[in-house]
Amino acid sequence: RIFVLGIGFFTLCFLMTSLGGQFSAKRLGDSPFTIRTEVMGALESRGVLRRMSDMLEMLMKRMDILARLENSTDFHKGDEARFPLDRFQPAAGLMERIQAIAQNVSDIAIKVDQILRNSLLNGKVMEGRRDQCEVPRDPKYPDCAGKVEWMRARWTSDPCYAFFGVDGTECSFLIYLSEVEWFCPPLPWRNRTTALPSPPPLPRAQAAFRGDLAHLLELIGTGKESLSFMKKRIRHLAQQWLRAARRLRQKLKDRQGDQKHILVHIGFLTEESGDVFSPRVLKGGPLGEMVQWADILAALFLLGHSLRVTVSLKELQSHLGVPPGRGNCPLTNPLPFDLIYTDYHGLQQMKQHMGLSFKKYRCRVRVIDTFGTEPAYNHEEYATLRGYRTNWGYWNLQPTQFMTMFPHTPDNSFMGFVSEELNRTEKQFIKSNKVSSMAVVYGKEASIWKGKEKFLAILNKYMEIHGTVYYETQRPPEVPAFVKNHGLLPQHEFQQLLRKAKLFIGFGFPYEGPAPLEAIANGCVFLQARFNPPHSSLNHEFFRGKPTSREVSSQHPYAEDFIGKPHVWTVDYNNSEEFEAAVKTIMRSQVDPYLPYEYTCEGMLERIHAYIQHQDFCTTLSPPLPPKAKSPAMQSPPSLLALSPNATHLVWSPSASRDPRAWPPVDSLQVWVSETRHSCTETCRRHGLVCEPTFFRFLNKKEVFLQLSITCDSTEYEMNHLYPAVAENVHECYLQKEPLLFSCAGYNTKYRRLCPCRDYRRGQVALCRDCL
Repeated sequence: RIFVLGIGFFTLCFLMTSLGGQFSAKRLGDSPFTIRTEVMGALESRGVLRRMSDMLEMLMKRMDILARLENSTDFHKGDEARFPLDRFQPAAGLMERIQAIAQNVSDIAIKVDQILRNSLLNGKVMEGRRDQCEVPRDPKYPDCAGKVEWMRARWTSDPCYAFFGVDGTECSFLIYLSEVEWFCPPLPWRNRTTALPSPPPLPRAQAAFRGDLAHLLELIGTGKESLSFMKKRIRHLAQQWLRAARRLRQKLKDRQGDQKHILVHIGFLTEESGDVFSPRVLKGGPLGEMVQWADILAALFLLGHSLRVTVSLKELQSHLGVPPGRGNCPLTNPLPFDLIYTDYHGLQQMKQHMGLSFKKYRCRVRVIDTFGTEPAYNHEEYATLRGYRTNWGYWNLQPTQFMTMFPHTPDNSFMGFVSEELNRTEKQFIKSNKVSSMAVVYGKEASIWKGKEKFLAILNKYMEIHGTVYYETQRPPEVPAFVKNHGLLPQHEFQQLLRKAKLFIGFGFPYEGPAPLEAIANGCVFLQARFNPPHSSLNHEFFRGKPTSREVSSQHPYAEDFIGKPHVWTVDYNNSEEFEAAVKTIMRSQVDPYLPYEYTCEGMLERIHAYIQHQDFCTTLSPPLPPKAKSPAMQSPPSLLALSPNATHLVWSPSASRDPRAWPPVDSLQVWVSETRHSCTETCRRHGLVCEPTFFRFLNKKEVFLQLSITCDSTEYEMNHLYPAVAENVHECYLQKEPLLFSCAGYNTKYRRLCPCRDYRRGQVALCRDCL
């Protein structure tokens, strides 16, 4: 009897476990396209319930038989009768409980049967709808049929489609293309909750200057030498950053604006991009990019914005909300970041994994781009047709979304970096301790020294030459014996070396690095080579493939053009007499330490603050209204521009309206006509101004030619990065057809270009006088 009771009890437990497994088979994340599978699972569950009820009834019958047998035996006599009866009382109680369970199971079976009948009915209706789905012919969705055809052939090519519920049926294609993507109209039979008016957005938190950089160091993380280098730099400059933040806060008078949610993804440091930089940090590799990224992180953090920092593809996917798969589907949720700072490697990674969301959100991206990207290379169709396509261009971004290390490309935004700023006491100490016969060579890699013996011999006649060339065991043979090589120095020791030296000399490479500015800030004179002809992507291997036609006239054009003598000397190294004369003059000169304001911590904070608060590439501003016509007989509206008092150029009309959201403010605009061999960049510079590409839209009009007394026998709209322009010899005028091609760069001897120029703040070329 005990054996039978035990078997019955364990059978009950087994059946309940099996039933629970059947009911738990349904997953919360299943899509609406898995009804058939769910129904089959439920039918099996109903069968289990029925079998369980039948077995419980059989168990009860057998226990009833056992009870009757007990009542017919002789064990009811005397005192012995009480023991078997007492022993059987628990069995009677168990039988009552089993009977109650059996009744409950029977009731559940009936209810499940009712539910399944309804589910099967609904399933048949849904199956009918699935079978009846047809591709809608809606002129508002012209791409729908083509996208459905593509899904039929390729929906299994990426697991992300199944993640969003695509199962190979027509309806699943249409649901995906209408609800996840936007190529097809919504299906009328879909249960879509009527959209309620969204509540007004919560007020944004205000950005507040931070007074500590400790949390930033935690955000940057660990695990790479490059990250360690960046954190060391931030710690070293921490006090300068904090003092600069306090000064800027006073200047802005607490008018700082909204706090932004910002993702910083340093793509070139990811393993997927190769990360060739981290292993070379301690071996003399280039540090310029890491210097700039460290300074960008410090500036964004101190300005009070919310940051996320990633240097891995997996982290990027997690922060963006990338669905599982190969990157063909949109993000699972709206992008949680107002801005994304990345580089070309990161940009490529985002495009590969964001699907259609990349096109939707690319206006929020800022690309850190050392050498710049000109509009002719950025526009994909134009670059392909005109031979400007490279491995790094054709992104169709607004050109000012690219941010450079130096202000050499006005079509892009100037991001920059910082150099250590000296106080008055430090400057005086450096001046009094300079060694006039000491020179330091710019170049940590031995290959840079190769072939430089001739002018090193000349320099050695007058000065003691010091080098900081990396080596492991043996002195590099490229470095002459008369050079005192210190090996690769930590940053603070390199600074001390510069503070003693009179001359910092470049060998022509690396191009446009931060070291010359550091040397000038420490009281050195920078001597560099003039390139004749200038280096560019057309004639030099280093620039080949870069998305710019910019001509580099020296190793460091910014130092040559924006600083110049007495701090910077640019000479022809092939001319021994010119080189030797420059060395002797430099030795006699007295030069104070100098650092342009735009490369101080305050200058960089000021610039980035202005960009974040004013640059908006996701909203298109309508052009302002022209001044009212004085006479109804006028056939064309007056221009927004007016001739300057001296009749040499155009300025903003005093009577034209001003959009307060326009940035830079239109009052700073001046329109000049270039010479045939000058770009707009050069034209504006010759007038003490800077080219401002956002103003091109105001002068891309036929009446502007008339105001400048330019005769146009014909006027055409075409795609050309040199337009608007005039071919004066034939009186043909050209206007720009594609706004993405408005470009300060470029010239052609056939054309004189219309150039939009603006003023700029002293020491801060990126900002006009009223831009802050």
